[in-house]
Amino acid sequence: MSTVTAPSPRAPVLFVAHGAPMLLDDAGWVDELHRWGAALAKPTAILMISAHWEARPLTIAATRPVPLIYDFYGFPERFYRLKYAAPGAPALADRVRGLLRAADVEVADAPTRGLDHGSYIPLMCMYPEADVPVLQISMPSLEPAALFAVGRALAPLRDEGVLIVGSGFLTHNLGAMRSPVTPQWATEFDAWIADVLLRRDVDALLDYRARAPALRLAHPTQEHFAPVLVSAGAALDADTVRFPIEGFWFGSFTRRSLQLG
Repeated sequence: MSTVTAPSPRAPVLFVAHGAPMLLDDAGWVDELHRWGAALAKPTAILMISAHWEARPLTIAATRPVPLIYDFYGFPERFYRLKYAAPGAPALADRVRGLLRAADVEVADAPTRGLDHGSYIPLMCMYPEADVPVLQISMPSLEPAALFAVGRALAPLRDEGVLIVGSGFLTHNLGAMRSPVTPQWATEFDAWIADVLLRRDVDALLDYRARAPALRLAHPTQEHFAPVLVSAGAALDADTVRFPIEGFWFGSFTRRSLQLG
C-alpha cells in the first residue's frame, strides 16, 4: 500500500529586523525572536535575503555548509567564533533557479559563500537547533520593482513549506546610533511603513523613495530597507499582516518585524 504525504502547510513570509551581533546579548529581543520562530509551523527550508549581500546577477550561495561570514568589524572576539551549522539546501537551490529563470531573472552561483550575519544572527534566535536547511540569495539590485518581482517569482515556494525571510532594518542610520531619544524622523518613517504594509499599498511601497517621510535620515543608504520589497512581493495576496516585534533599539533603529500570511 502506498503512503500519501500530507502537503506542507503554506508558509508565511517574514521580514526580520536583524540587529547586529550584539543582538545576541539582548535577552529580551532573543526571547521575542525565539517565541516567534516557535509559533510558526516548522518550515521545510528557509530562504534568506539579507541586506548584507547585493550581487548582480542574483546569486545563490553555497548549497552545503561552509564557514559563516563575519562581515562586521570592531566587535568582541567572541562574536567571531559564532557557529550556525544548518544543513545545506541543494534541492531548494534547484527550485529557486527554476522559478527565477522562468521569470527571466538571471541566476549565478557562489558555492563557497557562507551565510552573513544578516542571516545567521536572527536564525540563531529563531531556530537555535540549526536543524532546518538554509539557503541565501543575493539582492540583484536595490531597485524596488526588480526586488518585488523576485519576490513574486519565489512566491510558489510558500506552498512547499519554505519560509522566505527578508532581513534588514526598516530604519537604519548609523550616524544616529545611540540617540538618547528616538528621533522624530525615525518614528515618522516607522509609522509610515507600518501603515503602508497594513494597507498592502504596493504602489506606495514601490514608490517609497518619493513618498516616504524623512527617507534620507531613515536610510542614508537603502540596502537595509530593500529586503522588505522581496518579502512583500512573495506575499502579495497575504490575508494577514502582523508585526510580532516592535519598538526601537539604540534610539533610532526600529525593531519592527513583519509576518505576512
